Amino acid sequence: MTSSKPDLIFSNKQRQVKDFTFDAQVVDVFPDMISRSVPGYNTIIDTIGRLSQQYVTDHSNIYDLGCSLGAATLAMRQGIQSDHCRIIGVDNSAAMVDRCQRHVAAFKGQTPVEIIEADVLDIAIENASMVVLNFTLQFIEPDKRETLLANIANGLNPGGILVISDKMIHPDKTCNQTLIDLHHDFKRANGYSELEIAQKRTALENVMKPDAIDVHHERLSKAGFSHSSTWFQCFNFFSLFAIK
Repeated sequence: MTSSKPDLIFSNKQRQVKDFTFDAQVVDVFPDMISRSVPGYNTIIDTIGRLSQQYVTDHSNIYDLGCSLGAATLAMRQGIQSDHCRIIGVDNSAAMVDRCQRHVAAFKGQTPVEIIEADVLDIAIENASMVVLNFTLQFIEPDKRETLLANIANGLNPGGILVISDKMIHPDKTCNQTLIDLHHDFKRANGYSELEIAQKRTALENVMKPDAIDVHHERLSKAGFSHSSTWFQCFNFFSLFAIK
């Protein structure tokens, strides 16, 4: 991932913490922010690349929905072994799209990539062999998640794969709090202060609505996926794949 400035967005006490948004300020520090905030992020990105090697087929489309700066897009382009494919990266943040386009252009690859600014809910998924929602679904309104997954399932070819990575809620309150505590310890170990941890949590409260892992699998089955499995979990972060 491209180099960035250090994440100091929440380092000073704010009179009123505004809802988190992927604006230019976040884009500038995003690689540092995500590497210090999401345990196992590099493992998830590397595995998305490995899955693209296995599941992407000739003459198909690959979608990175909520592509941010293109880490998953680039991992897939490096992993793809098939011919005449196309990767479509989608993000609704103009600042992210601009930076992602420049970032992707800096790396050569045989698979063409198109990065577009749009709402992932408005994208028609067509002739897809792989779709990625890497820390995206948690920012979608809960009542629209089933519709999005049904749209993806309808546009995936038989045998196609969907990867979802997200933060999760444990249904047991004691376990959930332990996972939260472990995540906060992880952030402290990566240099975040108590103020930064608290203010960012406040900023995310209204915009990020995580689900329990079981809810994800139930929703995927309802959407038309034949198989799904959680392949990664660290604290309250996970990644799963679903196969049509």
